Amino acid sequence: MRLTHVIAIAALALPVAIHAQAPSQPISAAVKSAWDSAKKNIKESADVMPEANYGFKPVDSVRTFGQILAHVAGANYVFCSAAKGEKAPHAEDEFEKSATTRPAIIKALGDSLAYCDAAFAAATDKSLAESIEMPFGMGKGTRAQALMGNTGHLNEHYGNLVTYFRIKGIVPPSSRPAK
Repeated sequence: MRLTHVIAIAALALPVAIHAQAPSQPISAAVKSAWDSAKKNIKESADVMPEANYGFKPVDSVRTFGQILAHVAGANYVFCSAAKGEKAPHAEDEFEKSATTRPAIIKALGDSLAYCDAAFAAATDKSLAESIEMPFGMGKGTRAQALMGNTGHLNEHYGNLVTYFRIKGIVPPSSRPAK
């Protein structure tokens, strides 16, 4: 009889425990989690690559390592300003033109990531469904589309950077052992 009571209490408590662990804003939590992962890879890429390799590109028809990061910095402002409902404080190509050294690129990237952090932090399940004017002339969309588009953009360019790391014999951030 005692075992039956324990099982009954456990059965009643389990759904409560599971619900307590679920985020109250599951959609925005998932969007933020994806952002945090992409942001970590891009930020660590900027930090890991030696300054001498910031000018490296595998072929003449692509951007250098540093230009990719500078491009990402500018695009971050465009995507995240749309999600915030603001005018972009920087143009997409601004940093490719102005940030030409590793320290300048790292600063531009860091500032753009902080700007986007605010957009992701403000996101709620409700606000992500709101209609906005999408960046890059893509018409109407939702805040979720702008923020997820930005995360996808970071992941796309991280894939480029992984190739650059491998060509240079450097293990990319996402392939390094956890500390």
